[in-house]
Amino acid sequence: MKEFFKYVFATIVGVFAVSVIGIILFIMVIGAIIATAEKQVTVENNSMLVLDLGRQIVDRAPNDPFEDMDIPGFSQVKSLGLDDIFTSLENAETDDRIKGVYLKLSMVNGGMATVEEIRNALIDFKSKCDKPIYAHADQYMMDQKAYYLATVADKIVIHPEVSVDFRGLGGEMMFYKKALDKIGVEMQIVRHGKFKAAVEPFMLDKMSEENREQRLTYMGSLWNHMLKGISEKRNISVEQLNILADEVQTFNKGQKAVESGLVDAAEYKDQVLDDLREITGIEGTKGVPVISVSNYADVPSKGKKFSRNKIAVIYASGDIGMSLGGEYIDGEELGKEIRKVRQDSSYKAIVLRVNSPGGTVFDSETIWREVKLASEEKTLIVSFGDVAASGGYYLSCPADKILASPNTITGSIGIFGTIPNIGELLNDKLGITTDVVKTNKNSDLLTMTRPMTDYEQKMMQANIEEGYETFISHVAEGRKMTKEQVDEIGQGRVWSGENAKENGLIDDFGGLNDAIKMAAEIVGLDEYRTVSLPALPEPFEEFFKTGSDNIRAHFLKNELGEKYRYYEYFKKMSGLNGVYARMPYDIFIN
Repeated sequence: MKEFFKYVFATIVGVFAVSVIGIILFIMVIGAIIATAEKQVTVENNSMLVLDLGRQIVDRAPNDPFEDMDIPGFSQVKSLGLDDIFTSLENAETDDRIKGVYLKLSMVNGGMATVEEIRNALIDFKSKCDKPIYAHADQYMMDQKAYYLATVADKIVIHPEVSVDFRGLGGEMMFYKKALDKIGVEMQIVRHGKFKAAVEPFMLDKMSEENREQRLTYMGSLWNHMLKGISEKRNISVEQLNILADEVQTFNKGQKAVESGLVDAAEYKDQVLDDLREITGIEGTKGVPVISVSNYADVPSKGKKFSRNKIAVIYASGDIGMSLGGEYIDGEELGKEIRKVRQDSSYKAIVLRVNSPGGTVFDSETIWREVKLASEEKTLIVSFGDVAASGGYYLSCPADKILASPNTITGSIGIFGTIPNIGELLNDKLGITTDVVKTNKNSDLLTMTRPMTDYEQKMMQANIEEGYETFISHVAEGRKMTKEQVDEIGQGRVWSGENAKENGLIDDFGGLNDAIKMAAEIVGLDEYRTVSLPALPEPFEEFFKTGSDNIRAHFLKNELGEKYRYYEYFKKMSGLNGVYARMPYDIFIN
C-alpha cells in the first residue's frame, strides 16, 4: 500500500509539473503575440545602424516572432535576412536620424557570395552618402570573411586581445571508406563525371587528382578575388598580403594587426564608445543610440510610391527535394509558385533567387520545366547566391540571364547514384541473415543486403548516363552551347563564379538587387515594386492552425535542423511507414 501511494503521489507531481510548464509556455506565447501586435519601432536622433553579422544570414528574413525569445531548454538559431540588410542600407542613405553604420564583426555566419553582396551594398551606401562605416570586432578572433567585409569600413577596430585570421583558404575532407570496410558496409556508386566529388568520401581514402585540381582552381579564384578587394581598400599590395598570410604572425593579434596595416586600431570598449560618440555627435558620457538592421527594416520608408507594376522575386533556397537539415525546396510547391506568376499578367518579370547545392533529379526537372515555360512568356532573370551547383544550376539554365557573384560556387554539372550494401554488416557483424522469395528474376532489384548484379550495375549506369544526357541537353539549350561544350565544362566539376563567367555558365556578375534592376530595364519599367514569393506565413498562423502542441514542434524543428522533413519526404515517396520508410536507392544531382 505504501508503494502504491508513493507512485500515485509521483504521478500527481508529474502531472502538476507538466501543467505548470504548459501554462508558462502559453503565457510566453500570449506575451509574444501582444509584443508582436504592439511592436512599434522608433528611431532616435543621432543613431547608429547596427549590422550584427554573427547571426545566420539568409536570403530573406523569416516571419518568426519566436526567434528572438530566449526560452529555457530550447536553442534558437537567430537569423538575419539579406533583404532586411538591403532595405535598411537604402533607407539609411537619406534618413537624417542615422549618422553611420556600425559593423559588429567577429565572424560572418554566411557564405562568400553573401559576404560579397553585403560588401557591395555597403560600398554603394558610401557612394551615395557621406555617412561613415565603423567596423568593430571584440570576440576572440575576426575570421577571414569578416575581415574581407570589414575592409569597406572607414575605420577597422579590434579589441587588443582579438586576432585577425588571415592565412589563405583551405579545406579538409574526411573519408569514410576504411571505417565502412571495418563495419562491413560497401557503398556501391554509379556516377557520370570524373569531378563528381560528393561520393569520394565513400569510395576513396584521399582526394582524387581531379578533385584536388578543381578545389585548387576555385579556391585560388576566391582567394585572388578577396586579395584584390582588400588591396584596393587597405592600400596593401597583393604580394604583401600573401606574405602576411604566409607568416600569420600569431594570428595578427591586437597591435600586430595594426602595425601590419590590416586594421586601424586596437581599442577597448570605452574607446570604441568615444569613437561612436564622435561620429554621432553625442557629448560627454551619454549612451549612443543604436537600432538593429532587423528593426530598422520595419520602419516605413519615406517617399516611396505604390506601383502597379510588379516584379516577382521567387526564392529557391536549400536542398532540392529533400533535406537532412535546414531549408529545402519542394519541386511541386516551387513549380506551382512559378506557374502562378507566369499566368498572372500583373507580374511584368520574374527574378529567381537560387541558393542550392542540388538534390533529387525529379524535383529539379519539375522546377526546370516551369522555369522554361515562364522564360518563354516573361523576362526571367536568375540570381545565384552562395551556391548554385548541380540541381541548383539545372533548374536555372533556361533563364534569359544568370547573374552570380565572383565567389559563387557554380556548376557541378553531373549526376550520381548510391546504393549501400550492408550485407556483410548484417551477416558477419550482427549475425542477421536474410532470405528472398520472388515471382520474377528481378523482383528483389537493388536490395541493400547484397552486392549489385552485373545487370543491376548496367541498368544503374544507363540510368545515370540518361540523366546526364538530359542535364547537358538542358544546359546546352538554355545557354546556347553545344552538348560537347557543356560536357567539357561539366563532368561534375565545381567552378567559382569568376570561372563560370569565363566558361559561359553565367552572363555577368551581380547580386539580387542587380538582377531586379536588370529585369526592370529589359521590360522597360521606370517604376515598379517587388513581391517576395513564396509568401511567408503570418506570425503564429502555423501555431494556431495545428494546435498548442505546435509550439513544442516549432522549437524542436529548429533544434533538430528540420530532420523530420527527410523522414516525411521518403515516407511520402515510398508509401511506407516507420523509421525505415525510404527509397532503396538515391539518385542525386548534387
